[in-house]
Amino acid sequence: LFVFLMAANVLEEDSMEQDIESPVTIHQPKLPKQAREDLPKNINKECAKRKIQRYVRKDGKCNVHHGNVRETYRYLTDIFTTLVDLKWRFNLLIFVMVYTVTWLFFGMIWWLIAYVRGDMDHIGDSTWTPCVSNLNGFVSAFLFSIETETTIGYGYRVITDKCPEGIILLLVQSVLGSIVNAFMVGCMFVKISQPKKRAETLVFSTNAVISMRDGKLCLMFRVGDLRNSHIVEASIRAKLIKSKQTKEGEFIPLNQTDINVGYYTGDDRLFLVSPLIISHEINQQSPFWEISKAQLPKEELEIVVILEGMVEATGMTCQARSSYVTSEILWGYRFTPVLTLEDGFYEVDYNSFHETYETNTPVYSAKELAEMASRAELPLTWSVSSKLDQHAELETEEEEKSQEDQNERNGDVANLENESKV
Repeated sequence: LFVFLMAANVLEEDSMEQDIESPVTIHQPKLPKQAREDLPKNINKECAKRKIQRYVRKDGKCNVHHGNVRETYRYLTDIFTTLVDLKWRFNLLIFVMVYTVTWLFFGMIWWLIAYVRGDMDHIGDSTWTPCVSNLNGFVSAFLFSIETETTIGYGYRVITDKCPEGIILLLVQSVLGSIVNAFMVGCMFVKISQPKKRAETLVFSTNAVISMRDGKLCLMFRVGDLRNSHIVEASIRAKLIKSKQTKEGEFIPLNQTDINVGYYTGDDRLFLVSPLIISHEINQQSPFWEISKAQLPKEELEIVVILEGMVEATGMTCQARSSYVTSEILWGYRFTPVLTLEDGFYEVDYNSFHETYETNTPVYSAKELAEMASRAELPLTWSVSSKLDQHAELETEEEEKSQEDQNERNGDVANLENESKV
């Protein structure tokens, strides 16, 4: 018995050592049941807290960066647009550098002409006719270049008629200087008058809402113009940004689907004098047809809204953009009214522009609401009568079958009686 106990202890120690050395036990420790159930919940919470990547930011800037562009020469072929699109600090730097380099370049050529002709050796000689009077060094040549290109003309340094190469250089610098002035001043003018700043005064509501309007489920958001000068020919568009997979298995990232905000009725063309609520009816053609309140937070989608129009003061086209993700779409809310009638005029309270209030809204999707409405519209008398007729027909068929069975039984009994008599 003692030997048996010792052998059992040795086997237990060996098995414990094997369990300790086992990689399965080390890398996959057994967790309590509660911990195993809570693990996916924690992961889901982390996924829920994960920041949603926007396609278009709230300020309207597109969150897309172009990388690995090998054909960079295309930017130089459209140098005017490239300069206009640069940031202000780079634009100003290029503006100063172009003029400075031009003045230095032509100043160097004026100095070389004077040096080759020997004007530097005859400074102060009244019998010598230089190419440019009173040019005695590179600094004076640089100043003469500035005076020539900017047509200042102080009257101290002037070109003479005994220098044909100087006359040709004067013509070249005048023409090139005019081209540089037109190009750089044009860039600065377009940069200053860009309609992007006008878009800063076009505002969108912070949230979009879903609620009932005229008995139909609608997606709505609000737009407004802070300036008194109106946007001419204003129009609104909306796009749904959502990845999808086709029936053939092709994955399309960030697929764009048009959201109808009144294209067929003309409601997308706005008279934007006061804030307007843009409405999208959720019908069978809408991408939100099968989305309910419970399903909306689970969707990974983004709504991009685009407001376009011409600036009344300049006539230039202006575009303002914004976007709404699922966390910014409020189900069962409406916008607070901002327009009030005062003594002889209407007043807009922009303090309430982004405010919403809760309203009674069904939690079902538009498809489910349509199905429930169609079932409720069925005539009750027809359905009840049809069911009664069906029951009556079944009862008559059962009675006929039972009567036939009874007749067959009666005939069998009569036959048996006749046979017994015989």
